[in-house]
Amino acid sequence: MPLAIHLLGRPSINPDVPGGYRLRSRKSWGLLAYLILREHPPSRAQLASLLFAEADDPLRALRWSLSEIRRGLGDGASIEGDPVVLQLPTDAMVDVEVVTRGAWADAVALPGLGECLLEGMAIQDAAGFEAWLLSEQRHVAAATEAILHEAALATMSQGDLRAATDHAVRLVGLNPLDENHQALLIRLYRMAGDGEAALRQHTACRKLFLDELGSAPGPAIAEALREPTETAEPVADEASISAVLEAGAAAVSAGAVEAGVQSLRTAVAMADGADAGRLRVTSRLALGEALIHSWRGQDEEGTAILHMATEVAAAIDEPVLGAEARSELGYVDFLRARYDRAERFFTAAIAEAGDAPTLRAKATGFLGSVASDRADYPLALDLLGDAVATARAVGDGRREAYLLTMLGRLHLLREELDLAAVHLDDAIDLSEGDRWLSFLPWPQAMRGEVDVARGDTVAGAEVLAQAFARSCQLGDPCWEGTAARGLALVAEADGKTDTAFAQLADARVRCNRLADPYVWLDVHILDAQCLLGLRHGHPETEAWADRMHDIASRTGMKELVVRALLHRAALGGPDAAGDAEAARLFAADIDNSALDRLLEP
Repeated sequence: MPLAIHLLGRPSINPDVPGGYRLRSRKSWGLLAYLILREHPPSRAQLASLLFAEADDPLRALRWSLSEIRRGLGDGASIEGDPVVLQLPTDAMVDVEVVTRGAWADAVALPGLGECLLEGMAIQDAAGFEAWLLSEQRHVAAATEAILHEAALATMSQGDLRAATDHAVRLVGLNPLDENHQALLIRLYRMAGDGEAALRQHTACRKLFLDELGSAPGPAIAEALREPTETAEPVADEASISAVLEAGAAAVSAGAVEAGVQSLRTAVAMADGADAGRLRVTSRLALGEALIHSWRGQDEEGTAILHMATEVAAAIDEPVLGAEARSELGYVDFLRARYDRAERFFTAAIAEAGDAPTLRAKATGFLGSVASDRADYPLALDLLGDAVATARAVGDGRREAYLLTMLGRLHLLREELDLAAVHLDDAIDLSEGDRWLSFLPWPQAMRGEVDVARGDTVAGAEVLAQAFARSCQLGDPCWEGTAARGLALVAEADGKTDTAFAQLADARVRCNRLADPYVWLDVHILDAQCLLGLRHGHPETEAWADRMHDIASRTGMKELVVRALLHRAALGGPDAAGDAEAARLFAADIDNSALDRLLEP
């Protein structure tokens, strides 16, 4: 039997390891989990300080714990060297890795799915490790939600509504205040023909949101309650279906989104009625993209449609169409900060893109954006650079503008201001040249922040004001939030502290007003709130730092985890020393000299 390591719930190693030794020390379990989950091998001195600092001889205590882990893992594994490298057999199974990086079908079969990482394994005299473990526990909890969400959508697209509903029920149980989880469950009840259950769930959801949040859920919940039941469309030929599809896409492009979406729904139903394989996929791609990009707040319905598109594409052997659907599914997971799932979708899309360079540039660029959000900057630079070259070679100016903006953002985060300015200026020029005015506020807002970081608040304010005005005209929550954050930095630099705090609060409201926000941006704004809060002694700074740490650790935004921990340490609470130590642990894997300067004594 292959080696199986279970770290969810009460940890265990499968009993068929030769010798059958069971780890007795909590610190050994903690050390094993740390070695498995840490991206880069830690040194022995780091491990001794992390877990055994209170021992008379920390390095000796470490050696004993490493020896115990060797016995527990058996002969097929090794744990040696300095830095310490853990090597497991190629067929070994680690439940946490299945949840974060594996297929949903494997993950939902795990006995510990939904349980806490190292449950009940409190470790004394190791404050830094405890802070690290809390962050990882939150990340695993979020990964569990992402797996169940994908499982519900995938089984729904396969027609297994009972299994999909079971997954959605578990999902809502884990996080009942997530509007998208609730919308999915309501939609599944409607699809199954159980209107009473859908109405009960809608009523319970509304009451919960009013009681816990003080506000009713957003439009996605009401829309889910209106999920149409199956209706038979008259059989049509492919020319008629294509005409309806083209009309719907044209309406969406012209801004008549509601009418266009209705036409696209009709095209999907007609294609299904005619069993027109390729049109069944292309109509779903058009409808899914319209719901995600044009009719904001409808990502749940859009992702369900795109999952079905992948199923149909596989059935008719159209891998490129399947890759297009996976790229869009990855984009939604990217926005929601479900980065592990997004990475799987984008990687699969790249593999299936074949000789479609535009699609390859799209998926590669989004994969680079995922790496950037997670603070894997070297990988992000490579992926975004490759995608820029591909987009430029095929003359895809809009794709190139997006990619250059993400490169500019990366350099801005690393305080490499000259490089950031070059990329953002190029992105602005491309957007204006292609009249992509709906995108322009995004690079403009970050270009304004470059000016502010250089100390030129006059120039920064002018660019940011333009970006904010355009964003409001477009009604795009993400662009509005980004520009408002930049304007708050201008206000603070000009000594208008109260205005700055008000603008940051407004920025968070704006970027979160729909059910499908860009989560990274929310945490980025929280970071600014904490920085200004510490500087000016704002009474809500602790709450902001805790919220920032909660979201960043759940999603795996590593640099923002470090910054949140540093904010909490600066507040000087009882866990300040542990937070500071955990910040150094996470920062060791991040290539950012600007972050290194924050960690200097």
